[in-house]
Amino acid sequence: MIKSRYLITTYILSLILSSVYAQKNEIKDSIFSVNNNTYKALGLTTAYYGASMYVLSKTWYRDKDLVSFHFYNDNSGYLQVDKFGHTWGSYVYSYIGYHYLINSGFSRKEALFYGATLGFTLQAPIEIMDGIHQGYGFSLGDIAANALGSGLVIGQELLFNEQIIKYKFSYWESSYAHDANGYLGETSLNRMLKDYNGHTYWFSFPVNKFFKSQFIPEWLNIAIGYGANGMFGEFENISSYKGVDIPKTIRYRQFLISLDIDWTKIKTSSKMLKIIFKGLTFVKLPFTTFEYNSMGKSKLYLIYY
Repeated sequence: MIKSRYLITTYILSLILSSVYAQKNEIKDSIFSVNNNTYKALGLTTAYYGASMYVLSKTWYRDKDLVSFHFYNDNSGYLQVDKFGHTWGSYVYSYIGYHYLINSGFSRKEALFYGATLGFTLQAPIEIMDGIHQGYGFSLGDIAANALGSGLVIGQELLFNEQIIKYKFSYWESSYAHDANGYLGETSLNRMLKDYNGHTYWFSFPVNKFFKSQFIPEWLNIAIGYGANGMFGEFENISSYKGVDIPKTIRYRQFLISLDIDWTKIKTSSKMLKIIFKGLTFVKLPFTTFEYNSMGKSKLYLIYY
């Protein structure tokens, strides 16, 4: 999932840049009847992906030998936080792909077929590359999570004609990262990728879909979150790293409920704010949060992120 998060980050930046070229003028229904600006945008995205895959081959796979194709069962790894991450990554790709094509003049059917499947399509090659490199492996669980991310976009568009449920991510560097002697990352940026203890994934629902009232703003959401803590390893905690003892901890799951904001529902005429709000679509903002965990304990956070 570290590789996927790297691709997602650069992909969002690529789409923000390419959105400059997007036009909302009407075009023919044929997928080949797109304007030059759309070709430029698609070209930028293609260039991004090719460059990103090249970077991955020279970084993550640099010291890994090529081996025969093999499988790897990591479904229980990191208490499934990694799988939630794969689903989120695929959801982000598919959400952006669908809305980008709609705004570029493609028909809804074409946007669903070519755009909403983007998460699964772009992440599948990463799984294949894992399958032919030593130390990794092709994960059926990852493939299923990737499919779920794209399915979340496609299913909502077919059922509701909109994305009622927003799938979001939040991160706050955990206290475990400071006790890991670099195992969970040596810099803040690196820890954001490796410190799964700091990850939370959220399903964000609009309040006024459940409680119809003119006093409830359209942008107010309730978010249900999942995370895990106490993890110094994929399946089991390690006892030391680079000669330094790692504290013993209990691995446990977190289930959370919080308030949230759906930025797509906030009206503004500012083009800059619209871009910022679109970028915040996939990020859960800090709010008062209630937690219940697998150890049977509960906790109220004044602010949780």
